[in-house]
Amino acid sequence: MSAGTAQARWALLAGNFVIGCGVMVVAGTLNDLARALAVSVALAGQLIAIGAVVMGIGAPLLASWVAGFDRRRLLTLTLAWYAAGHALSALMPDYAALAGVRALCMLGAAVFTPQAAAAIGHMAPPEQRGRAITFVFLGWSLASVLGMPIAAWIGETFGWRAAFATVAVLGAAAAAWVHAAMPDGVKPPALSRAAWREAVTQPALMAIVAVTALQSAGQFTLFSYFAPYYRQTLAATPAQISALFFWFGLFGLIGNVVLTRAIDRVGAPRCAMIALALITLSLLAWPLAGGMPSMAIVLVPWALGCFSANSAQQARLGLAAPALAPALMALNTSAIYLGQAVGAASGGVLLAGSGFTWLSPVGVLWLLAAIALSAWATKRSAAAR
Repeated sequence: MSAGTAQARWALLAGNFVIGCGVMVVAGTLNDLARALAVSVALAGQLIAIGAVVMGIGAPLLASWVAGFDRRRLLTLTLAWYAAGHALSALMPDYAALAGVRALCMLGAAVFTPQAAAAIGHMAPPEQRGRAITFVFLGWSLASVLGMPIAAWIGETFGWRAAFATVAVLGAAAAAWVHAAMPDGVKPPALSRAAWREAVTQPALMAIVAVTALQSAGQFTLFSYFAPYYRQTLAATPAQISALFFWFGLFGLIGNVVLTRAIDRVGAPRCAMIALALITLSLLAWPLAGGMPSMAIVLVPWALGCFSANSAQQARLGLAAPALAPALMALNTSAIYLGQAVGAASGGVLLAGSGFTWLSPVGVLWLLAAIALSAWATKRSAAAR
């Protein structure tokens, strides 16, 4: 791998770190958001669904529009947009205004994550493509290690506006880094309508994308409401809430590092299945966590599988059909976010109706469906080869 590509990997990792921080800042500051804006926790949680819907719909639609853009300029401007959106969000006076700005802001995430993956996949040698793609996704794991616990602490201590402003500053810095590190002239081949049609009409590939949506919905049914769950059920202090987010993020990072080292040897389909099984284990054990120590134990398998599942799925698609990678990355990113929207929205409905009782059981059902479909997709792909 060339020195330029190596520098670009780190810059794109930093960009994904900022994108992850921005996506998760609502979950980390949910307690103060609800309190400061005088809305229920369930309604405040719908900000996650609003952003996720925009990202889910925007990722494939915008992928076609930006196909001919130089990736250095595109990714830099995308992060600048993201930074400005979070700065403006911090100034919004009420929930309705924040929801509108949040929706526009998250268009940046809809573009950056899939286009960063497609760009680094285009730049890396074929034998290192899987590792390169999963490497830039380490930014999301780092966001869970540092971004979410810091956002939770800032939100509980200084308020949600300060947390949003912090994301804005980080976004501006990441935009400058990407502009400095990315070479000119990186333009993954634009896909024709025929190529898009080929991508969406292959059952095995679309099944893999659907696996991403199902597991994302399963996770965010409960993940969206971690902060209020910790406070209301475990009586956790702000410091303890932040510590649990850090703990989750730490093992999320470990899971992604292990994946990056093992994926080319073990295979992306098997790695994805292991990650799904780990998440399901934690969801099944969730009702057993009655205090801080037991909650810390229950979180470990979920964290190990959480971000590595998305990384494995991206690499799985990129390796299955390299020529269709830009479309597949966009569709898979869309699946991540649409799954988040479904999970956060359905979790909010369950929370409003019956509290936290049904969040983990419903999450388990989503994950079991993802596991079954993943196994089918693997068999179908093997048969096609």
